[in-house]
Amino acid sequence: MKAVIYARVSSTTDRQNTERQIADLTKYAEYKEMEISKIFEEKISGAKKNVERPVFVEAMNFCKTNKVDILLVSELSRLGRNAFEVLETVKQLVDEGINLYMQKEQFTLLDDEGKPSMFAPIMIATLSTCAQLERENIKFRLNSGRQLYIEKGGKLGRKEGSKKTTEQKQEEYKQVLKELKRGTSIRKVAKLCDVSVSTVQRLKAEFNL
Repeated sequence: MKAVIYARVSSTTDRQNTERQIADLTKYAEYKEMEISKIFEEKISGAKKNVERPVFVEAMNFCKTNKVDILLVSELSRLGRNAFEVLETVKQLVDEGINLYMQKEQFTLLDDEGKPSMFAPIMIATLSTCAQLERENIKFRLNSGRQLYIEKGGKLGRKEGSKKTTEQKQEEYKQVLKELKRGTSIRKVAKLCDVSVSTVQRLKAEFNL
C-alpha cells in the first residue's frame, strides 16, 4: 500500500516544525506495513485557502497522478481551517479512491472495500465545523481582551527596548554576516550557522549583503 504524508505547521519561524507529525505518521505507516512514497512539509497558515497552499496542492496532485492509496495527516485541521474546504478535499479523495487517515481523530475515511461509510461525511462535517466555530470563538475572545486592555490604557506591540539594536544583531549573528560577505549561499549559511533560512534572508536584506 502506497502512502503519502502531509505535515503542516502554521508558523513560518523556527518556533514550530513538522518533525513530530512526520515521526508519528511514519511509525503508523511502518506498523501498517505501508510504503511511504513521499513526504510533504509546509509552513503556512491554515487560514489560507487550500489553493494558496502550494505544497498541499502538490501533495494532492501527487496522490492523484501516482495512484497513492492513502494520505496520512496528523489531524483534520491539516486539511484546512474552513469546513467547506475540508469537505471539498475529502470529496476529491473519495472521487479518486484515495483513503485518508487522521491520527488525532483516529479516523480512516474509506473501509476495506474502498468506500466511505455512511457516517464518514457526517463525522468529518461535524468535526470541521466544530473546529471552525472554536477558532472563531477564540479569535473573538482574544480581540475582546485586546480591546478591553487598550480601553484601560494598555499599549500593544513590543515593549520599549525589546527590539535588538544593529550592534546587538552584528554581535549575535556575526558568523552569519561573515559567511554572507564571503558570498556563501543563503541555504548553506543557514545550515552552517544553525539558523533558519528566513533569518539569513532578513539579515542579508537588512545589512545589504
